[in-house]
Amino acid sequence: MIATERMAQLEATLAGFYQQAVANRLNEAVLYSLQAGGKRIRPMIFLQLIEDLGRQATEADYQVAACLELIHTGSLIHDDLPAMDDDDYRRGRLTNHKVFDEATAILAGDGLFLDPFGFLAQADLPAQTIVELVRELSQASGTFGMVAGQILDMAGEKQKLDVEQLRVIHANKTGKLLTFPFVAAGLVTDQSEAVIAHLREAGRLVGLAFQVRDDILDVTASFEELGKTPQKDLRADKSTYPALMGLEASRIFLEETLSQALEELEKVAELTAFSPEKIKKIIESLRLDG
Repeated sequence: MIATERMAQLEATLAGFYQQAVANRLNEAVLYSLQAGGKRIRPMIFLQLIEDLGRQATEADYQVAACLELIHTGSLIHDDLPAMDDDDYRRGRLTNHKVFDEATAILAGDGLFLDPFGFLAQADLPAQTIVELVRELSQASGTFGMVAGQILDMAGEKQKLDVEQLRVIHANKTGKLLTFPFVAAGLVTDQSEAVIAHLREAGRLVGLAFQVRDDILDVTASFEELGKTPQKDLRADKSTYPALMGLEASRIFLEETLSQALEELEKVAELTAFSPEKIKKIIESLRLDG
């Protein structure tokens, strides 16, 4: 399936889940952020990997992909709140709490964090696979993953962290949710533990690279390019990869990390029927000249 068709089906799956409403204002707030655009890189990685591993994505796979995007979107709503990163813009338009209000934004984020697990339970997948996906998604997004990374990130403001401390923050805040689509693709296609281990490591490296790239762009890109306020990390006196390593060293580190991720995918190709050319293009797009 070509990328535009895959994206259209993903958007339909996301919108379809919220066709019914108990509280209209809550649905409006959820859909405002959910339909704000974006590259959908996490679900698109998952769907592409399934195809590369030799099967056509099913409706259930699109539901898994949608669950991942719901949690990511909820994290963006909460990340923009005044008590956190306090930003007025996301993806080029006003953030959720600026359009609605802080309480509604908090509840919209809460819904987007909780809804995926009910949605996932409806997927036409083997019960054991659903249990494994729930475990992976919870650990990637909750107290042992993204949420932990967020609080460590906030605690690190105005602190002089070292590179290892920064790595721990971003491995949780950004990395684990980007690792999930790699592992999930292995689970739904019933891959061996060895293959899933290589997929997990590829995801970890992509997650690290994604954060390094984000740190670099925060320094170098404009509002029009980012769709949000640039140089926020600099003004908040956060430890970032450019601040700790320098801009040029960060660029080199980004390139090396992406190359290591591609090497892990080659190892997958050695162990199972896997055609990595298309997923490689997605990963290559994360290079600064991509």
